[in-house]
Amino acid sequence: MRLHGSVYSQTLQMDTGLTVVTPNQLCETYNVVYLLHGLCGNHQSWLDYSMLASYAAFGDSVYIMPEVGRSFYCDMAYGSAYFTYVTEELPEICESLFRISAERENTAVMGASMGGYGALRCALTKPERYGKCAAFSSACLQLRSGLEALRQNGLTPEQIEAFGIQLLQDFRAIFGDDYTWSPELDVLELAKQVPKGLFPELYLSCGTMDAFYPEFKQFCAQLQELGLPFRAEEWLAQHDFPCFDRALRSAIERFGL
Repeated sequence: MRLHGSVYSQTLQMDTGLTVVTPNQLCETYNVVYLLHGLCGNHQSWLDYSMLASYAAFGDSVYIMPEVGRSFYCDMAYGSAYFTYVTEELPEICESLFRISAERENTAVMGASMGGYGALRCALTKPERYGKCAAFSSACLQLRSGLEALRQNGLTPEQIEAFGIQLLQDFRAIFGDDYTWSPELDVLELAKQVPKGLFPELYLSCGTMDAFYPEFKQFCAQLQELGLPFRAEEWLAQHDFPCFDRALRSAIERFGL
């Protein structure tokens, strides 16, 4: 079953888009995957551009896909509290409507690009809720240095070509006029603070032709240096849905979803 529509959010004080995909078979209780879209996407992007419907059809997981605009899944300095919506209100709404598990071992959060950063922030901020996390070609893996470069130099021509000049306004709305770094927004700092025994099962992937590949390799090395458990894959690919789709299938298989 595929459901498209909107739900009213008390946190956001507005209707917001939501897509839900369920398996074909009936279960008493389903696993749940919160699947997060990228910067230029919306709540239907995974269904439109990947093989998600096929992967979901014969599994035992319900896929919940919210819409957050270009917020990077943050409680914005100038804007809406999307992180609070996704991690607190949305699970309550979905648990009241669908037969999904509330147990962390049955709850995953995944995403690509901006959604990869969002997935990591969700899982590493609230590891008591999410037992599994997958981040594909994630943005903002080196947030401190990225914001410092933005303060000093603005966007590079390559960034403008890839993401548009609007990204500068997005980051100002999210992080404030001075592009302020804080540890609660930095996925590496969050990883260091996860209590022992609560670190989520973590899967990372990135294409070797992706502009984010150097940050991906650095992040993997940082996690390894900290002794934190994760699985990582890379292959010849760019920053696009064919790459994200391959990663999604791999994550679903690894997590037994």
